[in-house]
Amino acid sequence: MPVHAGQLRFSTQGDGDVIDITAGVESVVAQAGADSGVVSVFVPGTTAAVTTMEHERGGVHDLRETLDRLVPRQGPYEHNRLNNDTNSHAHIRAAIVGPSETLPVRDGRLDLGRWQQVVLIDFDDRPRQRTVSVQVLS
Repeated sequence: MPVHAGQLRFSTQGDGDVIDITAGVESVVAQAGADSGVVSVFVPGTTAAVTTMEHERGGVHDLRETLDRLVPRQGPYEHNRLNNDTNSHAHIRAAIVGPSETLPVRDGRLDLGRWQQVVLIDFDDRPRQRTVSVQVLS
């Protein structure tokens, strides 16, 4: 099974920044020349995540609000206490959402739903440079 690898790079604002990376993932799929298969999208690090969603202002707002309620920025976090840090909430949010997605490729394109996009979410409490690894198996 041939594997084609690519990387995408992004500057993020942190604090729940949600970036639509669908076009970048599709460009790696196109470069691979895959008619069918799967694509793995993975962000290294413990304060960022990759998922799919309807990437529109209301959906992004609702996701951020929900995660703020589930995992508040401030709290009695042991990670922050032990490491004199401020981003335990980012580690927890990233663990809940997850660092990767595996998506089908059909007819040379991502087989996504009509309103579904692939997104990178940076939960850290500061801007970051992020690299997303994309591997196409066909």
